[in-house]
Amino acid sequence: MRAATTSARTAVMCLCVTLVVGMVSAVNLAIPSLHTSALHPSATEVVWVVDGYVAVFACLLIPAGALADRWGRKGVLVSGMLVFALGSAICALAPQVQFLIAGRMLSGAGAAAVLPTTLALLIADADAGQRPRLISVWASMTGLAAVLGNVGGGAAIELGTWRSLFVCVVPLSAAAAGLVALVAPVVPRHRRPVDPLGALLLTGGIVALLFGITAGPQTGWTSAEVLAGTGVAVALLACWTWHGLRSEHPMLSPRLFAIPAVRSSALGLALLFVGMFGVFYVNGQFLQYAQGCSPFGAGVRLLPMAAALLLAPRCGVAVERLLGRRWTVAAGVAVQAAGLLVLSTVDRTSPYPLYAAGAGLAAAGCGLATPLLSHGMVSALPAEQAGVGSGLQSLARELGSALGIALAGSLITALFTADSPTPGASTVAAALRTTTAPEQRLAVVDHFTASLDTTMLTLAGFALLAGAFVVAWFPRQAAPPGGRAAERAPEVAERSGP
Repeated sequence: MRAATTSARTAVMCLCVTLVVGMVSAVNLAIPSLHTSALHPSATEVVWVVDGYVAVFACLLIPAGALADRWGRKGVLVSGMLVFALGSAICALAPQVQFLIAGRMLSGAGAAAVLPTTLALLIADADAGQRPRLISVWASMTGLAAVLGNVGGGAAIELGTWRSLFVCVVPLSAAAAGLVALVAPVVPRHRRPVDPLGALLLTGGIVALLFGITAGPQTGWTSAEVLAGTGVAVALLACWTWHGLRSEHPMLSPRLFAIPAVRSSALGLALLFVGMFGVFYVNGQFLQYAQGCSPFGAGVRLLPMAAALLLAPRCGVAVERLLGRRWTVAAGVAVQAAGLLVLSTVDRTSPYPLYAAGAGLAAAGCGLATPLLSHGMVSALPAEQAGVGSGLQSLARELGSALGIALAGSLITALFTADSPTPGASTVAAALRTTTAPEQRLAVVDHFTASLDTTMLTLAGFALLAGAFVVAWFPRQAAPPGGRAAERAPEVAERSGP
């Protein structure tokens, strides 16, 4: 009976994880369909459709985990799934692109409430022997969710339009909320401090920064919009730092970044995910516009990235024995940079295996370095801050993802609109609508792939920058087996998200 209960709970928690993580990647395949829709969004608006979800998701992860501890994890998980479903319903019915962006941000708030609570509820009453297996299943699911999002999202879009993706998510999310109510245990609440002002300042600062980045291609990099967005971001993030230094219970203490291992791990994670999600943002567009794939076909062709993300951490164990943790991380960064350099050579005539090799290497490098950076961060913190360290890992990854999407989208837009074969068009879809001549349509696609190639070179530079900081700051020696980090592993898993 208990085994059946555990199996049911595991399935339900994995469903929740798949929905909220899968929607990060699935919506990228909807970009070409969205560009040709009646909403006719600009390139900047499309970036916000993708990035609005990720940015809110990232900034609210830590406060959502604290609220779950105070208010009850089961109730917060059910509420988070319902908010996620409501946001998806708004997206499905959106009459204007502004409603679509708002729905995505609301869904991101719901996702932030979901992810930190799924693992905690999964292992809530498991015995010590079960916990490692359950944690492994959950961790694998967070990786597989991106694959399922690509394949399932592509299938949904191909059966209808971009709205079909959100229509399918609504009943699944509502059903997941109902199943959580049935199978999730009620666990004791904790008086964990909540810092709403810190969460508001951090979220506002990140959103303002993303606004400044995404406004550049259309208004100019020295325009009032870009300068205002950047200025507001600096002011809000400075206020967040000041508040964190003075607060007795900050959401995330800026003092943590004085620890070299924490600083290097956070920056390394963020920059690795800048590259990874920059690739995710352009994958669907390249495969559909340049390679002529359908949305479902594009999703299937992204499976090599999924395989690399799953296999690379296992290879990392052997590489670490050979090179040590510090240089294994540096090797992972180098592999990602190599993949991005391969992607910078592709065009519409390139064979798919070349593109798959580049995308697979970029994913493998991220998969090789990420577990070691995460472990290094947790190992550097005292036991009473294990939950904070785990939350910081998630925050660094998601913020890197948001910045990667914003940078890739802005760079491609800026490069595509410069010397475009169809002046005035900021997207491939808009350019293709203005011409029917085959030669000019091919010129539009070629100009897009040239913009993509330069963007990949830029992202490779960010990856190498991550490697430089890791080599400079990361501890030379790994934590001893069975040391502080190993002792705190169950606590880290229980108190925080991915």
